Amino acid sequence: MASRVVLVTGANGFVGAHVVRALLREGATTRALVREHADLRALEGLDCELVRGDLRDREAIERAVRGCEEVYHVAADYRLWVIDPAPMYAANVEGTRNLLTAAQHAGVRRIVHTSTVGTLGIPPGGVGREDTPVTLADMVGAYKRSKFLAEQEALKAAREGLPVVIVNPSTPIGPLDYKPTPTGRIIVDFLNRRMPAYVDTGLNLVAVEDVARGHLLAAERGEIGAKYILGGENLTLAETLARLARLSGLPAPRVKLPYAVAWGFALGAEAVARTVTRRPPRASLTEVRMARKRMFFDSAKARAALGYNPGPIDAALARAIAFFREIGAARNAA
Repeated sequence: MASRVVLVTGANGFVGAHVVRALLREGATTRALVREHADLRALEGLDCELVRGDLRDREAIERAVRGCEEVYHVAADYRLWVIDPAPMYAANVEGTRNLLTAAQHAGVRRIVHTSTVGTLGIPPGGVGREDTPVTLADMVGAYKRSKFLAEQEALKAAREGLPVVIVNPSTPIGPLDYKPTPTGRIIVDFLNRRMPAYVDTGLNLVAVEDVARGHLLAAERGEIGAKYILGGENLTLAETLARLARLSGLPAPRVKLPYAVAWGFALGAEAVARTVTRRPPRASLTEVRMARKRMFFDSAKARAALGYNPGPIDAALARAIAFFREIGAARNAA
């Protein structure tokens, strides 16, 4: 019996590469959509079909989806600072629309759309859930706004009969974060002793391998048009840094930076980035604005409906530390 054929967009990215691995372990014939000249280190040695294409190219997407039973739309332009946000909206919103249209034409049986907890509401001092009220006006920065609009496209498609399920990963950590992601950069900065202070904020951390398994569970058991938070453990940044210190053997920063000081630093860093380096600043105003709210979330719905069961976060932090040291991103051994 032939195995099912599946497409993973953004397959060479941090989450996408783990979704590909999870699918291959299940015996699925996996097609990996990657852009021209993409960094393919995360896919090295994997028995998957590489398909070159850009989400903004409708014909390329139609070809990539053709013959697939399932589509995992993991691709996204994930940057918290950009000089020009237009390409981000084109990739995240228009690209999602193109993929959904192609999947409809191809008669795909199930589509898993990878959103983010950044599109969800958080009650004051509380924990965010799938149904916490939120609007576009609540979104901080181009990335969150573009992902919110992309999620709306997926919800609209589901209402119109397309078999779309939405997953909202929290903050994945672990190996294969080559870029690295903004959260991976926090770990790298910590390991390289480039984090003299921290701000009073919090994140929901989850092993990237659990996020990947959650995608497959959503495809198998998820309700069409439903959203599922794929999260792990809620930790303040101070608690996360303390765990990194214990696991790495390096000291944690002890200075808590006032919000006003962090804002001023980011303001100056952005000015230099825009006018001099044209590269992402050490800290952006978007990141500082996001840090004012603790990004704590509850995965109870995914646990109950999907059988989602994330593992201990310390093990994921240890795997991330080992990975960054192995690839030479973290210079300090101890």
